[in-house]
Amino acid sequence: MISVFELFKIGVGPSSSHTMGPMVAAKRFRDALDPGAARVSAELFGSLAWTGKGHASDTAICLGLLGATPATLDPDAVPVSVARLTIEKTIAAPDGHRVGFDPEVDLIFDFETLMPMHTNAMRFRAFDARGGQLTEAVFYSIGGGFVVAEGEAREALASQPVPHPFDTGAQLLAACASTGLSVAGVQMANECALRPRPEVEAGIDAIIAAMLACIERGLRMEGQLPGRLRVKRRAKAIRDQLVADRLLNARPPHEIMDWISVFAIAVNEENAAGGRVVTAPTNGAAGIIPAVLRYARDFCPGVTPEHLRDFLLSAAAIGGLIKRNASISGAEVGCQGEVGSAASMAAAGLAGVLGATPTQIENAAEIAMEHHLGMTCDPIGGLVQIPCIERNAFGANKAIAAASLALRGDGVHLVSLDQVIETMRQTGADMQSKYKETSQGGLAVNVPEC
Repeated sequence: MISVFELFKIGVGPSSSHTMGPMVAAKRFRDALDPGAARVSAELFGSLAWTGKGHASDTAICLGLLGATPATLDPDAVPVSVARLTIEKTIAAPDGHRVGFDPEVDLIFDFETLMPMHTNAMRFRAFDARGGQLTEAVFYSIGGGFVVAEGEAREALASQPVPHPFDTGAQLLAACASTGLSVAGVQMANECALRPRPEVEAGIDAIIAAMLACIERGLRMEGQLPGRLRVKRRAKAIRDQLVADRLLNARPPHEIMDWISVFAIAVNEENAAGGRVVTAPTNGAAGIIPAVLRYARDFCPGVTPEHLRDFLLSAAAIGGLIKRNASISGAEVGCQGEVGSAASMAAAGLAGVLGATPTQIENAAEIAMEHHLGMTCDPIGGLVQIPCIERNAFGANKAIAAASLALRGDGVHLVSLDQVIETMRQTGADMQSKYKETSQGGLAVNVPEC
């Protein structure tokens, strides 16, 4: 199975595949360093090379080689750590000896080579004091912070035995029918096969708390986001306007959509600034599920903390299907794999909270994904800002619409979730590479960066 804790990881922005993944890979390489290593190098390929600087992949590699992890990293400490490395040009191996690494020389962006397994590829090498190569390791960042080494099966991430295994939406519905469990119940039973229930619940609560805290911080912050686009934060100003409008007698019914949008924008502005976020299932789409989760908490009567846990469990069940059978990586299938997946997961989570049957939940997930098919990933300047931030706001509102439509039906529908996931996979395979997180097509080439 793919666990809720694999899809939802507490980490830092701006990208799960381009920031968190490289940091994880670099640390894995550093932790396995040969005692005789005197110098190391890192090479970035494909999408990691093309948009790496905008996504802080270079910074992430440095931090991973310094021993940092996304879950424990203090974003405020990053500038000092990187500046020290730039001056000292060495890292500490696990046994304590110093190993040379000069980011200006030893961190290489290869814009020509495409590695075979995935466009988000990295190669690390270790050399002895005479310059002879000791070890080499290739890693792929396959989306959502997942990292696999060359020769390591992607399916190994989902190999744990569980009581109700499912590889497709049809199998998930069959498991619900045979056990009488809800979608969240099936996922929870599988989670509890891996760790005690109190640990599962505490872990989910921590994820929810991190999501809501990210919204709150994003609603408070002002100023300009990093990068040459000089994008201003908008979430606080929008929130302040909405609060002021509460004193007016004439408030438009669509005001609630503005609240949903500002929740999502707040998260993605935090992500763009390198703040603490939760992959949901990626950083580029990190605002959708928290926005819909908070909508459920604040605007839907009777929603309890237990309902919010079920929200994430239902979302994880759908996210696992998408990841297993298609992709959640923008560099692999375009933004349909990120924002589309997040909207599908959020729609399922909200439908479950509002009392949907398993077939209605599957329908909600299908509707949301179907209407993101073909969405490209074309960030201007390689920055996770335009169109990414607003795109999360639209994804959150579309997720709520999908859940509402599914709840108005009886769960019977012509297009299945499995069919739309397979369509997403095929569409991603057919999509030109310039539309898959390379900043070589679409808005990235039609809008000036300054």
